[in-house]
Amino acid sequence: MEREQASETLTGWAVESPGPVAEGPLVHVRRAVPSPGPGDLLLSVEACGVCRTDLHLAEGDLRPHRVSTVPGHEIVGRVAAVGESVTGFRIGDRAGGAWLRSTCGDCRYCRAGRENLCPASLYTGWDEDGGFADIALVPADYAYRLPEDQDAALLAPLLCAGIIGYRALRRSVLPPGGRLGIYGFGASAHLAAQVALAEGAAVHVLTRSARARELAADLGASSVGGAYDRPPEPLDSAILFAPVGDLVPVALEALDRAGTLAVAGIHLTDIPVLNYRRHLFEERNLRSVTSNTRQDGRDFLDTAARIGMRVTVSPYPLSRADQALRDLADDRVRGAAVLVPG
Repeated sequence: MEREQASETLTGWAVESPGPVAEGPLVHVRRAVPSPGPGDLLLSVEACGVCRTDLHLAEGDLRPHRVSTVPGHEIVGRVAAVGESVTGFRIGDRAGGAWLRSTCGDCRYCRAGRENLCPASLYTGWDEDGGFADIALVPADYAYRLPEDQDAALLAPLLCAGIIGYRALRRSVLPPGGRLGIYGFGASAHLAAQVALAEGAAVHVLTRSARARELAADLGASSVGGAYDRPPEPLDSAILFAPVGDLVPVALEALDRAGTLAVAGIHLTDIPVLNYRRHLFEERNLRSVTSNTRQDGRDFLDTAARIGMRVTVSPYPLSRADQALRDLADDRVRGAAVLVPG
């Protein structure tokens, strides 16, 4: 194992007792720094994005997979140590740790290039500790090489918000020059919208947050409105980023014939009863989005670099992770919240 001289104590936050963020489900933790096993990278964290999935874990919408888990899966860091058999990374390199942490590599989904559906898949910040800390351990085979010359805080949201938004966009089957509706406009949506705009789409944003509507207009959306408003034209495709099941029939009704709605979140409140003729007839499609593949990640990062993606962040010191989650829950974050150690 190759390792640089570093602190032997990890400082961060963990979910102890899931519940409303106002009740403080996150607690400070200090732990011994883990030693990287074969195939692992130990990262000195430069920045970690705050994803809505972290909020779902903290509040108990997602059942914790282990006790006292450190959340966070949009990790940008410098390699501080490498385990045996690691190739492609050296100490000092910048690397990114993301949501998908490991898969079996052998099931029918993995063999078909659909590793996001692997029944044995594991996830950073859910099955193993994540990046709400100054040190994080990630498998090298699931890490991404990141630009050395860019602000770490601007790179962090790309690693989940960006990747899953990109997959949701592809799942929505948006045709060239098509009409896309985006419901909810946070970290993921503001990145997916830029890919769609770069590909010539007309983008209509529908969200309850006035601050988010301002950002959408600034990025070039054709129209902005409230979450339950009707877009000004029928949609070829739509993506639901808000974890609100009530919006599913709203978005389906806004689709043109043969349109597709992709639901992007890992958690969604209950969907109301659908009316077949109003919501699904004329070959409208309803699709879910489950995690991502590593190829999605590589494709998205290449696309982000090519189009000069503009990442809007609200940075917080690591010491204020609990406040970042509260602001995310209350729609007070513009773009993506990002934790910065030190």
